[in-house]
This record gives sequence, C-alpha cells and structure tokens, in this order.
Amino acid sequence: MDASVTSMEYKAGTSAAPLRVIVLGATGSVGKSTLDIIERNPDRFDVVALVAHKNVAELARLARSVKATCAVVASEEHGSALAEALQGSGVETGAGEQAVMEVVDRDADMVIAGIVGAAGLRPTLAAIKPGRAIALANKECLVSAGDLFMARIRETGATLLPVDSEHNAIFQVFEPDNVQNIEKIILTASGGPFRTTPHADMQHITPAQALKHPNWDMGSRITIDSATLMNKGFEIIEAFHLFPVAQNQLEVLVHPQSVVHGLVQYSDGSLLAQMGPADMRTPIAHCLSWPKRMTLPLKRLDLVEVGTLTFEKPDLKRFPALGLALSALKRGGGAPTVLNAADEVAVAAFLSGGLGFLDIPAAVEASIERFERNDRLGPAASVEDVLDLDLEARGFCREWIAARYSKVG
Repeated sequence: MDASVTSMEYKAGTSAAPLRVIVLGATGSVGKSTLDIIERNPDRFDVVALVAHKNVAELARLARSVKATCAVVASEEHGSALAEALQGSGVETGAGEQAVMEVVDRDADMVIAGIVGAAGLRPTLAAIKPGRAIALANKECLVSAGDLFMARIRETGATLLPVDSEHNAIFQVFEPDNVQNIEKIILTASGGPFRTTPHADMQHITPAQALKHPNWDMGSRITIDSATLMNKGFEIIEAFHLFPVAQNQLEVLVHPQSVVHGLVQYSDGSLLAQMGPADMRTPIAHCLSWPKRMTLPLKRLDLVEVGTLTFEKPDLKRFPALGLALSALKRGGGAPTVLNAADEVAVAAFLSGGLGFLDIPAAVEASIERFERNDRLGPAASVEDVLDLDLEARGFCREWIAARYSKVG
C-alpha cells in the first residue's frame, strides 16, 4: 500500500453514522460474505446499491435482506426479471452497463469491488473518488491495469483497502513509517490439492479433483488458479502495485495449513505475521471497519489445535504458472494483461474438459510469447487499451487451444 495510506482523508471508519456501502459483485463469494457481515450489523451500514451480473433471484433476495436502496443487474436482458422480483419492496432497480456506471456514482463511503474478471475494470475505476474507500477484491484492476489503477488512486487521494486475504494480512502488519526498513514481503500459498502429487500424474488431473481445495471455499476459476499456483503469481503482481517494494522483495512460501496469511520481514530481524481462520469474512470485516476493528462470530484460531505450522519453497517445475507470472511482472507493460486473459480462457477450457491440467500454463506461455514477438506488450494509455489487449489475448488463446484440442470450453 502507498506509504501515505494512513494519512488519507477517509473518515467513515471512525464516524458514528452508518457506513454507506456499494457492493459490486454482490452475488459472488466476496459479495455474499460482505452482506453476511452487514446483515449481522444492520445499524452500522447503509447499503446504497448492490450490483450483480445476472443472478436475479439471489440479487433480489440479498437486496431485500439488507434493505438496499438500489439493485442493478449488469445484463440488460435480465432487467425486467429483477424489477419483477423486487416489485413492492421499495428497492430501486436498474439494468445494463450504463446503469452500473451510474450507480457507482452515487454518494457512498466505501465500494466493495468484487466483480470477477475484466468486467470489473470500468466500474471499479469509475468508483474511485476523493474521500471514498475502495475495498478491492477484483484482481484484474491490479494485474491487468495496475499502473492505470494506482495512478487513479493517487490522483484522487482515495483510500485503497485490500480484501484478498494475503494482501489484507500484509496490510495489517505493514508499517508505512518504516518502509525503508522492510526487507521483504512474504505471501503464503496452501499449495493446493496437488502439492505432493507425482508430476507424472498431473496431466490426468480432472476438474473435479482440481476443484477440491484443501482449505478455502472459492469460485471455480480461483480454485483452479490456486491448484496451478497461478493465483499466487497474480497476488505477487498485485502486491507489487499495492506496496512500495521492489519485485525482488516479494516472495512466496507454501504453507499447507493456511493459518499464516502474510508476513513482513524488517531490517531489525523482526518477522511480523498475520494469522487467522481461513474465512474471507475476517479480511472483509477489517476493510469495513478500518481503521478500527469489529467483532465477528467466527471460531477463534486455536494454535494448540493447529499444532504444527510448516513452510516450504514453491516448486516452479511442478507449478510453472507461478514462474510465468513472475516473468510477466518483470516484463511489465501488457504482459500481465495477456497472462490474466489467457489464463482465464485456459482455465475455462480445462473445466469443460477441453484442455489438460498441465496445458493451462502451456497455453498461457504460448499467448505471452506470441504477443511478445508481435511487439504488443507496451504500456496501456487507457482502460480501453487494456480491454482491447485482453480481448485479443483471449482470442489467440482460444485459437491455440482449438488447434490442439477438439473440445474447447
């Protein structure tokens, strides 16, 4: 996080008035966890708006349960269904991209940016305003458009709070006044379900096997990305933008117990770690109440019960996706954009049975190499540049997969 984060003019966390919140991606895992916290603390929050893609039934249910002022579905064709589902509730409704962009312009103290994928870029960038906090859970904002996104944060003076468990953990133990004394930041990874699987068996891994994460309950793409360790690579790229450190000060350790979520090493030998249960409501609540803390009815971490904490270096031969992400960060420019776009296509193909598990990083590597050869990895001047490159990379990755496999998702 920018070293000046704690001096920004964000006052909602210290105010007696309810925090006015907009939730983008309300029906996703982060959105529902956020609304679970809000529903348990109705006097502390005022839900200005909920935004979802097309899950009308769930969006309507959530809007009623938290007494949202407005609910918007991004898919315009689902607008009438949403209006019908919320008829008589007093909740305003809207549909389509323009409605989403208008709703993020409403008065609010905090925006939970939980829209998954590149679709979250425009509304999240538009949500960045002076005096407002952005609780960021959309990785594309920093992976695909990190330079543009952070420039906008600095330009407006908005407060950026990381929702992702690892980045939030680092934020909790990161001392802005001692940036010059930070030696390294360590992100932890569970290692996924295949940490000890013989490499010869990994090509035959099925989607059902890959979706069985040992510690976390997440969406399908992030679960597969955790199994390949690509997600940890994305998190390294995000951390590079979030915190004022160099790439060589960022490190990954495999930690199967998922108890330690992030660590910061200081020059005096101190190694500060944040620990907690594997529950996304903890980092979300930290953002919702920052700079204070709030009470959550979660099972407390019992270190005696945990017993043992182990750490190991990631095996880049077993998990080449992590190496690809590190290389993309070093290359900079549009490389992380292509990395993310190609990975999403490759993961979808794997989930549909059209691509082998080990071929996910192969498809991503081929995509980056193609755009490198064509000199298409320069820095983006606008979000439109990012989205154009994203779209082009997806198209190439689909073609690459189709050329080798008969069934493509």
